[in-house]
Amino acid sequence: MSGDQQRGPAPRQAAIAERVLAAGSATAAELAERFDVSLMTIHRDLDELERQGLVRKFRGGVTAQPSGVFESNVAYRLKTMRAEKAAVADRALRLIEPGMAVMLDDSTSTLEIARRLGSPGGTSAGGPGGSSGGAASITALTVVTNFLEALTLLSSERGLHLMALGGDYDPLHSSFLGVSCVEAIQLLRVDICFTSTSAVSGGFAYHQEQHIVSVKRAMLDSAAKNVLLLDHSKLGRVALHRVAPLSRFDLVLVDDGASAELLRDLDEHKVPYEVCPTATGGPDHD
Repeated sequence: MSGDQQRGPAPRQAAIAERVLAAGSATAAELAERFDVSLMTIHRDLDELERQGLVRKFRGGVTAQPSGVFESNVAYRLKTMRAEKAAVADRALRLIEPGMAVMLDDSTSTLEIARRLGSPGGTSAGGPGGSSGGAASITALTVVTNFLEALTLLSSERGLHLMALGGDYDPLHSSFLGVSCVEAIQLLRVDICFTSTSAVSGGFAYHQEQHIVSVKRAMLDSAAKNVLLLDHSKLGRVALHRVAPLSRFDLVLVDDGASAELLRDLDEHKVPYEVCPTATGGPDHD
């Protein structure tokens, strides 16, 4: 009997999830071979991981990657496009001024802004893809968010006024959602809102899940200025629900991995955007 079988299903399922989140996808056959269990056992494990919202099953395998209908688990999104998200967040940070009320949605793109709002040497400065103390001069700042990851990151920063948006906790997104969250947002008026979304095409922003869309729309309505953060993988894609036309955003920030063709779509729809350089640089857009 293998070590995985001796320990029981829970540790094996955790190991399966870790592998799929790292690789993006896997077949049931390769997982059965790797963990030395039957295909029937692997399918039971994958059913449980799908129930937890960590992965999605398809014929013959499993994936952590998004589709037009399903968004990836936050654990997978935290691992992807890190340099691109960091580049966009560095530019976004320059839009924040002392005394502002700033709203962050539950995206891993805006989490990179939260990383940069810590004091030098503080717990929120630095980290994967982050900078160290990049916003130490931004004082009297109020940060409003429904993202548990951002709340945890900023909770020990004494220089910030941190406001949590309550609601129903959703472990798939590590955030608070639902009617209570929307109503809490509607009671606020912030200076600037930073948000991201799963897909952008034809002058619209899209997302897979309706309950996420309602929260994002409320956030857009609550802000004097709206900024959309995108890594280039989101351009030229659609998802099930329209969030808003890109005209709702005062500025779109995208990393320099975006191709000239994808940027042309933004130009054709007269979308105000800036291309943010990554540390490695992107393709030539000239």
